[in-house]
Amino acid sequence: MDELPIVRSVGASSESDATGPRVRRRAVVELAESLRELLDAAVSTTAPAPVLRAVAARVRDVVAQLSADRRGRFEAPDVDEAGRGARFYNPVAGPGNPMAPPLRTRTDGDVVIGTCTLGLGYEGPRSWAHGGVSAMLLDHVLGHANFASTGRAGLTVSLSLRYRSPVPLQTPLRLTGRVVADEDGKVTTAGAIATEAEPETALVEAEGVFVSPRPDQARRLYGADAPGAESARD
Repeated sequence: MDELPIVRSVGASSESDATGPRVRRRAVVELAESLRELLDAAVSTTAPAPVLRAVAARVRDVVAQLSADRRGRFEAPDVDEAGRGARFYNPVAGPGNPMAPPLRTRTDGDVVIGTCTLGLGYEGPRSWAHGGVSAMLLDHVLGHANFASTGRAGLTVSLSLRYRSPVPLQTPLRLTGRVVADEDGKVTTAGAIATEAEPETALVEAEGVFVSPRPDQARRLYGADAPGAESARD
């Protein structure tokens, strides 16, 4: 569940490097960063209709180019590392997913701390984040806290939130999560969203309950290389 590092573009040192997975990951990150810029421009532009239609036509050409080789629903991304919890295309923290802010996480003692800034693409009420985006971010941080504390990947059983104040866009945010109970296979985690400027003022609070799938369930749901599936392999 640890965050995958962003790898900046560098020249390949050998022919094998030029076609290897590390180079492809860098390219995927570069594409995602460009698409985040495109998304932000698309939801904030005031360009006239002819410009929008011209850009749309160019984007469709790009989509056709990228669609020449695509994976299916049950195919693992070739940029993921087998056996690791981190996912390159995770919609919250994946550096390769243009939907992701992306959220950066670290562990400080028994607390997982996440940081991100939400652009206008996450807007709900004008100038504020959509409430569902807050829920998605907290679900991820609480799940990360579960894994950091127990070493076990967990499925969200329940997630309850209390919205105290709106979450501002284009503002550095600080998210926290920690385990508060671990009983009978159920792990309860609690966390909050605040701004980096006022980390003690919770804007949204959350509590989640997570359970770890049995090895056979993990293999059925995620494949033989998923964390927790090792002991279920034939």
